[in-house]
Amino acid sequence: MITELIRAAEPARPRTLGGLIERLEANGLLAAARLDGAPADPAALARLAITGLAYDSRRVMPGGLFVAIAGEHADGHEFLDVAAGAGARVAIVERPVGRAGLGELVVTDSRRALASAAAWWYGDPSHELGVVGITGTDGKTTTSFLAVAALEAAAVPAGLVGTVETKIGRQREANPEHVTTPQAPELQAILRAMVAAGDRAAVIETTSHGLALHRVDEIAYDVAILTNLSHEHLELHGTFEAYRAAKLSLFERLAARQSARSWSPAGIVNRDDPSATLFERATRAAGARLVTYGTAPGAEVRAVRVTEGPRSLAIDVVGPAWRGRLELRLGGRFNVHNALAVVALGEALGLDPEAVRAGLESVVAVPGRMERIDAGQPFAVVIDYAHSPAALDKVLEILAPVAAAGGGGLIAVFGSAGERDRAKRPMMGRIAGRRCRLVVLTDEDPRGEEPLAILEEIARGAEAAGMRRGRDLLLVPDRAEAIAAAFDQARPGDVVLLAGKGHEHSIIYADGHRPWDERAAALEALAGLGYR
Repeated sequence: MITELIRAAEPARPRTLGGLIERLEANGLLAAARLDGAPADPAALARLAITGLAYDSRRVMPGGLFVAIAGEHADGHEFLDVAAGAGARVAIVERPVGRAGLGELVVTDSRRALASAAAWWYGDPSHELGVVGITGTDGKTTTSFLAVAALEAAAVPAGLVGTVETKIGRQREANPEHVTTPQAPELQAILRAMVAAGDRAAVIETTSHGLALHRVDEIAYDVAILTNLSHEHLELHGTFEAYRAAKLSLFERLAARQSARSWSPAGIVNRDDPSATLFERATRAAGARLVTYGTAPGAEVRAVRVTEGPRSLAIDVVGPAWRGRLELRLGGRFNVHNALAVVALGEALGLDPEAVRAGLESVVAVPGRMERIDAGQPFAVVIDYAHSPAALDKVLEILAPVAAAGGGGLIAVFGSAGERDRAKRPMMGRIAGRRCRLVVLTDEDPRGEEPLAILEEIARGAEAAGMRRGRDLLLVPDRAEAIAAAFDQARPGDVVLLAGKGHEHSIIYADGHRPWDERAAALEALAGLGYR
């Protein structure tokens, strides 16, 4: 249904390139124009009409515009002949190819140009929406679910673009990709469909990849929210400082917002995070309103008391416009900050505090986040998406007293993504080794790496924490077998954490995606032990 909504919101075709050329020139991206293999005046291309936009040569339509991107595994410039053969009329390139019959717009950065082209093609839909960008290492998905619930309770229809699902109007659909922030054309198409469906706001989980790779360029953000910041994605950014700078750029771009909404720009910052000062400074420099939240005395929206239940949280909140008790139907102390971020969003936007509270209290679960599986077994099974050192540590910290209360211990089943941040692997092994009585290492998304080599890197950290292979440390690449092995060794009162996959429906190997369902695999393993 989401696909149909997006297709129905496609702009009228064809469109002449004049507007795009003006935009590329204004953004300082256009270096030259070529036609039939020779230099040309951009005005000669401005009159050309195109029928569609694509950055994958397999999706080019006759009369379309093809944007050549140099990607992680392939360079779009090598597929210009394929695009031309499919009927591309014009290509955006970083280096001229000079193919007869194909117009070329030579740009300094084709990723940035793709974002400009996508915003132009779809008519800048973010200018017609109030846009909330949520960034941070952990907590983006839960905070986005809570934000949508609060906005809608306050009579602001809101769409969602995120890790778990896409929401347009009243329609929700699981996100089948292992990508949180989609490429610019997909993102702009979704936002245009939101406008058509009557949404007044869009909540976008905005990752460091989305920011650094220019997927969200040309999005008019009204509000930026920081959840937290810890070690992650150094395979892309190289250093923690570069990773943090990508996140900071979301707050810096509040200065350039062009939204038609009446919202004033705002930056919402977790005061308890070590990097908070930098994000507060960026918010002020952008001329946006700053709202801080947390448990620290200086936070504007502050939790003064937290009472934890097995699957609930009672939070006494003090803020500028509202104070009272918030009864969340979500377990896990980390959800205190996720909820406070949304209370702060309500403060920034001037939403009815009681509506915000009602929206927050209406959320009963987020797929793949602290999801419990109960088939009558004498030990607990919890599925969580935790895939960073900080997230794994937090989840195990929360589950430790649950296991202790039942007279058991912790068992963790997890892995680490291939072709991603390698430095975090031994860190995660060390964290699990310190907290668990049994660690089972298994495939997450090996991609092109050797699966067992990834597990060996994690195992080094677990062994440094005192674990021994064959005793309390198992390396089982097949994830179904790993879950079965963990359950087989679980004792009454234990808590078994299945971390890293959460809501995802596939595992990525060198040969592509293989179907996967963590919940179904857990239930099947429990059935094998006689629990149904």
